[in-house]
Amino acid sequence: MILATPLVEKLKKFYPEAHIDFLLRKGNEQLLENNPHLNHVLVWDKKQSKFSNLSKVISEIRKNKYDAVINLQRFDSTGIITFLSGAKRKIGFNKNPFSFSFTNKVKHTIGDGRHEVNRNLELIKSLTDDSFIMPRLYPSENDYKIVEGYKKNNYVCIGPTSVWFTKQLPQSKWLELIEKINPDYSVYLLGSKDDMQSCEEIISKSANKNIINLAGKISLLQTAALMKDAKMNYVNDSAPMHIASAMNAPVTAFFCSTIPGFGFGPLSAHSKIVETEIKLECRPCGLHGYKKCPLGHFNCANTILINDALVNFE
Repeated sequence: MILATPLVEKLKKFYPEAHIDFLLRKGNEQLLENNPHLNHVLVWDKKQSKFSNLSKVISEIRKNKYDAVINLQRFDSTGIITFLSGAKRKIGFNKNPFSFSFTNKVKHTIGDGRHEVNRNLELIKSLTDDSFIMPRLYPSENDYKIVEGYKKNNYVCIGPTSVWFTKQLPQSKWLELIEKINPDYSVYLLGSKDDMQSCEEIISKSANKNIINLAGKISLLQTAALMKDAKMNYVNDSAPMHIASAMNAPVTAFFCSTIPGFGFGPLSAHSKIVETEIKLECRPCGLHGYKKCPLGHFNCANTILINDALVNFE
């Protein structure tokens, strides 16, 4: 979703009077709060009454009579929404099962060296141009105020978890990294409520006394506001990396089972990618990752050298 925000930025730049709405599934809508370019955010609740709510979303879209509906996903559900939208222009990727109904089909290729943002922007090339625009989030003044107290000293942020196990740097590696961070720096562990326990385990096993668990305690936009001024943000190939990109915050991203070549790497001006130096025939093992290493050894993560991630903060 974060990597879709460049389309909003660019469309508003080219069509300042345009009414732009954004449809997303329930759960991430808070990331779009305060976005000055959006008129309305439509939310599809897929977990409760999925198909009934889908019907309601389609009805609302048809009622709004959009000039264009731009579909960034390649799933049949969004294809149905686009197909039934009633929009004059239906734009989407050719891999969508309902692309036969689109007025504009764009080829989607992973692994050709392009970032996902470039692929997404290709969808509106016919409406705008081929220039690149960064993703962007808009924390409020209150978001910055809430995290202001955490910024009194030098600090780094760490997002140690991921939805997928094989995209997550092992806990032992995070502990090794924390041990080598300047002991005078505060270390903030970031994540959702589901990540609180994992962060607590890291704190309990570390000798560093300046670690604070913020998982589940601050919102996504407050997390963005905090990451913006960190000396460094250490993350997996996961959502916190994209939040850092949207804030142009310094970031070091660990890639385990996935590879930057898929096109989902960090975009910040000050960014670094750390991955194993060993050529593994099994890597990458998939686009999204797995709940466990398919071969049982997890060498793509266990052979990462933490010293490669260290940064001179002075």
